Formats: sequence, C-alpha cells, structure tokens
Amino acid sequence: MTRRLVSGVVVGALAAAFAGSLAAQQVDPKSYIPGVAGCNPQNCGYVLSATGTPDNNVVRSAVYNGSRGLSGNLCYRTGYWTPAMAIEACEPDLVPKPPPPAPPPAVAPPPPHPPPPPPPPPAVQKITLASKALFDFDKAVVKPEGKAAIDSEIISKLSQVQKLELVLVTGHTDRIGTQQYNQKLSERRADAVRDYLVSKGVPRDKIETLGMGKTQPVPGVVCTMTNFKALVACLAPNRRVEVEVKGEGVVRR
Repeated sequence: MTRRLVSGVVVGALAAAFAGSLAAQQVDPKSYIPGVAGCNPQNCGYVLSATGTPDNNVVRSAVYNGSRGLSGNLCYRTGYWTPAMAIEACEPDLVPKPPPPAPPPAVAPPPPHPPPPPPPPPAVQKITLASKALFDFDKAVVKPEGKAAIDSEIISKLSQVQKLELVLVTGHTDRIGTQQYNQKLSERRADAVRDYLVSKGVPRDKIETLGMGKTQPVPGVVCTMTNFKALVACLAPNRRVEVEVKGEGVVRR
C-alpha cells in the first residue's frame, strides 16, 4: 500500500475535499466504504480520529463509488512515525510475521519386538556313585546293590531329561597299585556302568566313558596308616564312578 505523511490540517482538508467531491459527483453516500484500523493512542505513529473506537481509530482513505470514483485504503503517518510503529492493518509488509507453526513432532515407530531369548544351555548334573556299592575291591563287576544305586541315582533322573545330549561315565581308583594298572581298572569300571545303563534303555551313542586311574583323589581324604586293610578302608572314597548327565530339563537335587 502507498503511505502518506500528513498533518491534522491536511487531514481536515482531505476530508473537505472528499465531501466536496461527493457533492459534485452526486455519489450515493452508501457507496462510501471506510477502511478499518485500530492503533494504541499511547504509542501510535498514525493520524487518529477523535471519534473513532479503539479498534477503528486510524484515519484512512476509503473507496468511493467502487471503481468509478476515488479508491484507497491508506493510513496517514505522523511526523514521528517509525517502522517499529507499523501495524498490520496499515502496513502488513513492515510487521514481522509470526513464525509458522511448528510441525507436529515426529512419532517414533514402535520399537521392534525383541527377539526371543535364546534357549538356556543344556543343564549338567554330576552324580557320584561310591565304588564300594558298585564293585568289590579290585573288581569291575557291578554288584546287585550297585545296580540298585544306578537305578535310583541315574536311571530315575534320566527319565526326567527331555532331550538327552550326553552321559559321561568316569572311573576313578585309589592310590594302591601302579598308575598303569589303576588306569585299566578305572576304564573297566566305567565300561561296566555304561553297559548297565545301555541295558536299562540309555542310547549307547549318548554315553562316553573315561578312566582317570588314581590321578584325581578326593580332596581331604588323608590316609597315612600302614595296616593294609585299614588303608583300603580309608581310601574307599577315592574308588568311585562319576556320571555327568547333560541335557534339557535335568532335575537337580
């Protein structure tokens, strides 16, 4: 819009000229369309009307008789007007535009479902069978009470294993005799337990046997006596067979 800098006297002259123009052209007063603009009188840089309302107190040009007469919609600046005093109704190009509304926050997609946890590793249960119950001294034939011990300590637990992976049978001896002899004896005892497990329905390909001879005595067993029978009795805990069961759903006690 074109701006005009005028004084109050000029405004009065303009008003008289407009009135004379209306009379000369015999324009219908109803075709006079005043502009509307409001300005704070305490800090206004435009000419104000003494009779205007707070929302329409700025003197403005108007439209006369449409396109056939004079037309305009201008505000009149005072001599102390500054760009900081511009108002939207008069000079929209000088009034800072409000920032565009912020876009709605992006909605993060829901996190993907976490993968199911990996299945737990197969449990391992270690069962120690006393050699005294399994075999006679220096023998590798499973005794009836040894078979009962295998039934109660191993077979009953294997029935609760959902997926059997391995049964490791390890034979041990005491320190009496040479390592070479005890190695063979421990292997024969492990094989004897394996054969009994197979007879009870345990798959042979799931069983491994191992002989350790006298290399792994039970910690804390100290036997220093010289009497042979007493020594044999004292070393009994070392003459043992250990069975490790590995599979899913092993029941521990």
